[in-house]
Amino acid sequence: MQKKSLVDWLLRFVKGMFIGSGFILPGVSGGALAAVFGIYERIIAFLAHITKNFKANVRFFLPVGLGGLTGIFILSFAVSFLLGNYQTTILWFFVGCIVGTVPALWKEAGKKGRDVKDIVNMVLTFIVFYFFLSYGEHLFVTYIEQNIWTWLLAGALIGLGMIVPGLSPSNFLIYLGMYKAMSDGIKNIDLGVIIPLGMGAVLCVLSLSKLINLILEKAYPTLFHFILGVVFASTVIIVPVDYTDFNWVGILACVVLFELGILLGWWMSDLENRYT
Repeated sequence: MQKKSLVDWLLRFVKGMFIGSGFILPGVSGGALAAVFGIYERIIAFLAHITKNFKANVRFFLPVGLGGLTGIFILSFAVSFLLGNYQTTILWFFVGCIVGTVPALWKEAGKKGRDVKDIVNMVLTFIVFYFFLSYGEHLFVTYIEQNIWTWLLAGALIGLGMIVPGLSPSNFLIYLGMYKAMSDGIKNIDLGVIIPLGMGAVLCVLSLSKLINLILEKAYPTLFHFILGVVFASTVIIVPVDYTDFNWVGILACVVLFELGILLGWWMSDLENRYT
C-alpha cells in the first residue's frame, strides 16, 4: 500500500510538471493536459468550492503544484535555448506530445455522451481558433511595455489557460512580445516578474473557476468538444513550415522527435488509466 501511495504521489508530481509546461511552452495548454491526465474536473471543483474537503484536496494537489512549479522553472532554462537553436525540431516534439494525448482527450470528451452538435461544435471551434491564432497577431499590438500591470495581465492569461483547457497562454504572450522576458524573469528568479504573474494567475482562476464548474455540470460534452477544437487548432498552428538549410539528418531528427513525443503523450495518458 505504501509503495502504491508513493507511485501515486510521484505520478501526480510528473503530471504537474507536464501541466506546468503548458504555461510556458507555445501551443501547449496546461488546462488541456490537466484534462487529459484526469484531474481537470477535480481542480475546478476544488477551486469553485475551496473549503469543501480542503485538507484532502490540498494533500492531493500538493505534488501536482510542486511538479508544476518545477516544470515551469526547469523549462524556463531550456525553452529559450532550444527554441532559439533547434526551433523546428523541438516544435515537432511538442506536436507529437499533443498528438499522443488526443485519444485520451477524445475519450474524455465523450464520457457523458457525444452527438452531431458536439462534432459541429468541435469543427467550428477548430476553424475559428485556427484563423484567430494564424492572423490574430495582425489584430493586436505585437509589443507592450513590461511593468507590474502587464505582468498581472500575463498572469491572468496563464490562469485562463488553466481553467480553459486548450487555450495556450504562451501564444498570446508571444504576440504581445512578453514571452522571452517572462522566461528570462522566471529563470533569473526576478520577483518583479514572478510575483505579479502569480497574483494575476490566482485572481483569474479564483474569479472564473465557479463559472467553469457550472459549465462542466450543465454542458460537459459541449465544453470538452470545444476544448478538442482548440487543441486541434493550436496543434496545427505550431507545425513547422520552414525547413531552410535542413538536410536529411535534420528531417530524420524531426521525425524521430515527433514519434518520441507521441509515445510520451500516450504513455502519460496510459499511466492515468492504470492509476485512476
